[in-house]
Amino acid sequence: MSTKAQDWVVYHSQSVKRISWPPLLLIAYGILFARKALGGGLLVFADHPGQLYRMAHALTEGLAPWRLNPGWWAGYAELQFYPPGFSYAGALLHYASLGSLDYTATYRVLLWVAFLLPGVTTYLLLARVLENDWLALPGAFVALTLSAGSRSGVEEGLRWGLVAARMGWGVLPLLALSLCRWTEGRRAPITAAVLLAAIILIHPAHAPAGVALIALAAWHGPGSRRARVGEAALLTLAGGGLAAVWLVPLVSHLDMALPLAWGDPTLAAVARGLAARPLLVLLVATSALAWWLARRSTSATAMTLWLADLPPALALLVVLDALVAQPLGLRWLPADRLLDSFLLASILGASLSLAELYRRWPVPRWALGLAAVMACAVLSSWNRPEPSLSLWPRPWPNEWPKYGTVARSLDMPALWEAVAKGPPGRILFVRSSVPLESRADWRRPHTHVTALTPLHAGRDIVNGTFTHPSPVAGVVYTGSPQNRAITVLVEQRDGSTLFGRPLAELSAESFNQIATRLRVSSVVALDEDHARLGFVEDNPAFAGPSRIGPFLVFASRDPRPTPERAGPQRWRLALPPHAEGWVPTGMAYSPLWQCRDEGLLLPIRRDDLGLLDVKVPAGGPTVIDLSHVPGLAEWDGLALTVVSGLALAGVWLRRVAGGRRQTSGS
Repeated sequence: MSTKAQDWVVYHSQSVKRISWPPLLLIAYGILFARKALGGGLLVFADHPGQLYRMAHALTEGLAPWRLNPGWWAGYAELQFYPPGFSYAGALLHYASLGSLDYTATYRVLLWVAFLLPGVTTYLLLARVLENDWLALPGAFVALTLSAGSRSGVEEGLRWGLVAARMGWGVLPLLALSLCRWTEGRRAPITAAVLLAAIILIHPAHAPAGVALIALAAWHGPGSRRARVGEAALLTLAGGGLAAVWLVPLVSHLDMALPLAWGDPTLAAVARGLAARPLLVLLVATSALAWWLARRSTSATAMTLWLADLPPALALLVVLDALVAQPLGLRWLPADRLLDSFLLASILGASLSLAELYRRWPVPRWALGLAAVMACAVLSSWNRPEPSLSLWPRPWPNEWPKYGTVARSLDMPALWEAVAKGPPGRILFVRSSVPLESRADWRRPHTHVTALTPLHAGRDIVNGTFTHPSPVAGVVYTGSPQNRAITVLVEQRDGSTLFGRPLAELSAESFNQIATRLRVSSVVALDEDHARLGFVEDNPAFAGPSRIGPFLVFASRDPRPTPERAGPQRWRLALPPHAEGWVPTGMAYSPLWQCRDEGLLLPIRRDDLGLLDVKVPAGGPTVIDLSHVPGLAEWDGLALTVVSGLALAGVWLRRVAGGRRQTSGS
């Protein structure tokens, strides 16, 4: 072989050795999985259409969380009572592309990000802490593929559409990564406050874990513990302050949102869920081992102690939530939602044990890393309905359904065209979802594609989407808008009840009393419910049905118009000659409504269905102006966010200036 050829071989063999294979393997695997699961169109399984609608809300109604969207439930501030961070990320991506990505393409990109993010960020954190790529790979692989009943896992967080939970989960390792240098004695990182705010806005169920990360980093770092705890408090307050534009109005108007407590948050249920999965038992056991070894070691670093303490700290939070908060009626962050962060902490703790195993038994690190990945795959319980690890998209029918296929099979374009041409008023969907299989079990694959009706047909809807916290949704589920926890999923009610009554027992008279006040002019049911539709089939106020695909469409004989849109967050309600008294508007009540008659501010109230009434003086024909405007809580939250942002910017500029002075002085 010539000298030139030998040099070429040596050069390229050295290049291959310099390649960091673990992140390449992780990313390549993630891309192949995502291409199989998410390629070929817009995913519309379960909650995805509704999440897409919320992102479209941010682009059409504006980013202010208090903006009312009239498309669902007679009007609701979707981004105020559901974490807006995911929708904000979509808006940022849309605007960054200068509008070249429409809301559908933007959503598809975000699904890729939501899937890959936990694996990538966990890898970056573990590679920093363990100082080895191969030892970081198993934990990153588990974080990428975990399902196991976790709301942030592949099954529920990606396939079902709980995308905000998964994205917020993926930001947690970034927060930990930003704190690493602080545990080594550097200055408290400003980015930690920004990332904590991002977690709160994306999914606040992960916020307790974020606060725990900051608190434990302060406790274990070098220097004055009292000073560090003070810095941790300031970081936490700054993070909360940055998110105050959403948090302050949310807390102020929490009675406008019904707690969604449809899981089983009891400690016994949480423990059974963990014990039933060998992989989770292994993760918890090895993270406990890491905690014990770190306590016995005289050479354990502050960073090791910090991450080793995270699983028991989060386990304590889960126990306190289940045994104290839930019995007191505090159901907004149930224990089964907090469990996601505990699982991530257990993955990190188990990775510390893997590093300790290498220290005591120095086999090749690549062999140990790959062996750990294989062991996790073997324990993944792949034959269960929801595996512990989702190693590959399942090839069964309707597992990852795309919009094109679903829209054609259900004849959705024809349905949207029909309801768009119907009498003025809202569309009531008897069911929240449309099944994708014919079996009777409510757990069967389904889609909430009807949630997109306001976008495709330009008509407002009631029901037709996933379990929702609005008071009007409470009327549909239970017959009452009272603020009480929703403990039964709407899919379990589909085809069974409406307005809190069994379908077969709902009379036309009872139905009309509610439907008229909700301004329902069309009713859409499924053909499989035809035997229980007497309330509309035998109703003289409605005609039909017409059949479109699997749907039955009934139209009211008289129009039931809603207030006319007059501008951003403004509507107009025309009144005939009238006496003094309370007039229904047909819009959902909100404390942010301002109603005026020729400039005169009118009193408002909330009726027994959670709808807005306005008190008008006697007079002739007039037009009432309805405006949904920010109040004191909204302005206070915005001001606190601005002040927090300016304060952090000031600290950052001061640090930059100090760094420049040190550089010039040296």
